[in-house]
Amino acid sequence: MHLLNLELFGKTLTLDASMAGWQQLFWDGNCVSQITASDAVDQDIVNHQFELTQVMVAKVGDEPQEQKIIVSLSNSINWQPFSLDYQLSVDGQDVANGMLNEKDIESREIVNTGKSKPKVSTVGLLGLGLKLFKSAKVIKVVLAAGSLAAYSWLFSFEFALALIGCLVFHEYGHVRAMKYFGMKTKGFYLVPFLGGLAVNDDKLNTRWQDVVISIMGPFFGLLLSLGLLVAYWITGIEILGGIAAFNALLNLFQLLPVLPLDGGHVLKSIAYSVNSKMGLVVCVLGAALGVYVSYTFGFALLGFLLAIGSIEIFFEYKYRHQTRLLPLDRYGQIISAAWYLMTVIGLSAIIWGLGQGANDALSLPFKILGS
Repeated sequence: MHLLNLELFGKTLTLDASMAGWQQLFWDGNCVSQITASDAVDQDIVNHQFELTQVMVAKVGDEPQEQKIIVSLSNSINWQPFSLDYQLSVDGQDVANGMLNEKDIESREIVNTGKSKPKVSTVGLLGLGLKLFKSAKVIKVVLAAGSLAAYSWLFSFEFALALIGCLVFHEYGHVRAMKYFGMKTKGFYLVPFLGGLAVNDDKLNTRWQDVVISIMGPFFGLLLSLGLLVAYWITGIEILGGIAAFNALLNLFQLLPVLPLDGGHVLKSIAYSVNSKMGLVVCVLGAALGVYVSYTFGFALLGFLLAIGSIEIFFEYKYRHQTRLLPLDRYGQIISAAWYLMTVIGLSAIIWGLGQGANDALSLPFKILGS
């Protein structure tokens, strides 16, 4: 992950590091020093050193002469909670030093350290396609109209309006989280048959940003379902209870631990931030408990999908050191897990509660999860 960005002789000096211990130092996009994980073991302070050649001319008419310059970057990294102390020197003279914390990483613009082969994915291509049209605001109206027509064809016009309202509320939660972190955003797009997609112009720097942005959509969905549920209890209007149940079902599926769903981003950020055997055991036990509770309350489909998603994340756990995102600290892991569980439990409780009555419309989401 990218940790440090300094200027040296008019060019960019960047430091990349991994929780596994390896470090790479880039100057002007070229790797000038590398420390392996085995070399960094038991070292409180890691030192990078490389040479630069400077062409010097003493006076007009003299032959140019090359002069070697020794650049040294010493650093000490503490991952949880994150802190980075560094000292940059040129020929033994200090030119820069300081300390960074997680807030500094969050607010920093991503710098490309070298060439890498782009990874192509369906979601990525969809996001790119939307970005090509995002300058034309009319595309949002076209996509929204297409979504309304598609859902009206599948269900009814009234239900399609309610479903789009739920999707808008969900995506607005993502956008609010992006703005909280100061990211540039173009809002969200409604995509027929696929739901919605919030688009921003900035990249993530930390796992905490990924957690908050991902979970705020389902959390806003939970707030909407609670509001509709209260309105249903007060007024007795059945459609309010039906929308509350289906909105809860929609957001609960978004919390499944499967990428690119919101739950996949949240649980992957938590799991990839764990750097101890005990933490990994806790994650596995937590996933197993979630599956057990789902089957206990009759959510067979939910339990099955939770198990499949958890297994997928577990098998990808070994690649956690290859990420460029700053991991969650212990506090962040606990808060993220608690926030995720609270949202899942809240949405499940709404579906379970409305599913205990004799009303077939209100109990349909519960029956779907029990299938």
